[in-house]
Amino acid sequence: MKKYILLALVTILASCNVQSQTKKKEVFNKDFNWTITIPENFETVAPEEWAKLQNKGVDAIEKTYDGKVENNAKTIFVFKSDQFNYFESNYQPFDSTKDGNYLESFRSVNDLFYGTFKSQMPNATLDSASATETISGLTFQTFRVTIHFPNKMVMDCWMFSRLFGKREFTVNIMTVDKQKQKALFDAWKNSTFGQN
Repeated sequence: MKKYILLALVTILASCNVQSQTKKKEVFNKDFNWTITIPENFETVAPEEWAKLQNKGVDAIEKTYDGKVENNAKTIFVFKSDQFNYFESNYQPFDSTKDGNYLESFRSVNDLFYGTFKSQMPNATLDSASATETISGLTFQTFRVTIHFPNKMVMDCWMFSRLFGKREFTVNIMTVDKQKQKALFDAWKNSTFGQN
């Protein structure tokens, strides 16, 4: 079963340490000619820590769907602020001639995303929506899940994806803090993609 590793699932099912204050940081990714400024107070997540979190997410997906997860994603970066505010980007190969219709695949991932949350958090209330978003003149497929926990905590999880040739590029934003959510959305919406 070829499925994606989902940032929000990974981070909800794991705990993280609080980090120190950090300044804004500009990041440039040459693979996608992408420039973004990471907001203040977000710190880089170490690859070893991210790998542990991914493994917990994989376990949850495999238990929910009784299948094997194949993860071909390459992480561009992961930043966090406090325990439940994350900003992650990755890419993975996607060839329509082998992998099928991209929009259908994106919808299937959304169903997997929602279904895993529903199964792993039966006492939470979930809302979801799909749309498109234009960033730097490019159209991204968007999926959002809002999770209302019994303890009144509300978590928003956003996934933005599009194809660049034979690579799927994805940005994941997960927050419980509305100010940090606004800072991450401003950073994402003001980021730029040059010509590839």
